[in-house]
Amino acid sequence: MAYEREEWRPVTGLGKLVASGEIKSIDQVLESGRPIKEPQIVDMFLPELEDEVLDIAMMQRMTDSGRRVQFRAVVIVGNRNGYIGFGQGKDVQVGNAIKKAIVKAKMNIIKVQRGCGSWECGCNVSHSIPMQVKGTAGSVRVTLKPAPQGIGLVTGDISKKVLELAGIKDVWTFARGQTRTTINFAKATFNALNETNMIRTGRSQ
Repeated sequence: MAYEREEWRPVTGLGKLVASGEIKSIDQVLESGRPIKEPQIVDMFLPELEDEVLDIAMMQRMTDSGRRVQFRAVVIVGNRNGYIGFGQGKDVQVGNAIKKAIVKAKMNIIKVQRGCGSWECGCNVSHSIPMQVKGTAGSVRVTLKPAPQGIGLVTGDISKKVLELAGIKDVWTFARGQTRTTINFAKATFNALNETNMIRTGRSQ
């Protein structure tokens, strides 16, 4: 879901700084510490973002007027080069639920620090992660460990999609809990990737 720059009228302070050119990169946006409340900010700097629908679930609840049905979509966005976002959206229509999830994923975009932290490799190429990281969501706990070149993504399909869109090519993954729960497995992987920002290394980028 792209936005034309001339049609965008920013309403937040961060958006106005981006539109005026005072902020010139997505890294500056993330380093500012300000929450992203307009997806157009991300579209400005990462127009090549891809989106992937991980799960669509039908949800029912009873109200005074009867049973109401909504759809929940779980989506990730990424550019396969160090940036990834995770979002959920709900609506009575599947299409609108997906659109809402994409918007939220963009507003939750993070930068993933990549590198070569495997003692078996040491190639100094950013194909993996620079250190072991962990992420949790619900009952799911995911541990990501650096892997040497050529190992690939040793993980389940859902986690693999998250890692691929983040630009990770080689990693060992260990998971515990209800990993069949798509939303928690994906979010735990996303949270683990976010942990790469907690430690700065000379090899990461």
